[in-house]
Amino acid sequence: MSDTHTYTSFDGHRRLATGTLQVNALAIKRALEQGTTHAVMLFDDATGRTVEVDTRGSDAEVLERLRPAADTAPVTAPQEDATPRGRGRPKLGVVAREVTLLPRHWEWLAQQPGGASVTLRKLVEAAKRANSDKDHRRKAHERTYHFMVAIAGDLPGFEEATRALFANDAAALQAQISQWPTDVQTHTMTLAFGATHV
Repeated sequence: MSDTHTYTSFDGHRRLATGTLQVNALAIKRALEQGTTHAVMLFDDATGRTVEVDTRGSDAEVLERLRPAADTAPVTAPQEDATPRGRGRPKLGVVAREVTLLPRHWEWLAQQPGGASVTLRKLVEAAKRANSDKDHRRKAHERTYHFMVAIAGDLPGFEEATRALFANDAAALQAQISQWPTDVQTHTMTLAFGATHV
């Protein structure tokens, strides 16, 4: 998956388009205008979940409805904060929330350079770095599962394919979905393991 946010639309089990929301909306509009008898679905490739788009009206009307709010909002100059800045640190976007720890944890945090807040931020950043591959894999499994449930839940080998997905076994997943329609197979493998496993 690339860093660019993409969507993929299907007419039944046939892929219509992959790309921006606008490209997919127009592809869906064409399929509906041509009288497709299949379910037409649009998927967010980042989550694997279905997305609804309103394809009524002309192409220009469809695209206008999909314009981000920032594109249509009037441009205004930013307002300067009239309140004088006080002493201390500038606002860094820090969010205060309650953390519940045992007394021995608080004692340890109090002994760390920079105090509890600095130490907790460092620990969170280190954990994020250490678990980035695991988090990436979990997100890939989740988005693929959502896609599979929506489009392939009634296809043969679905349960076995799900087990292979969560076992992170690309070869087993490919074997289980080998009888599925080609476009569904391809998109499943792309969501799960990237384009290199297609």
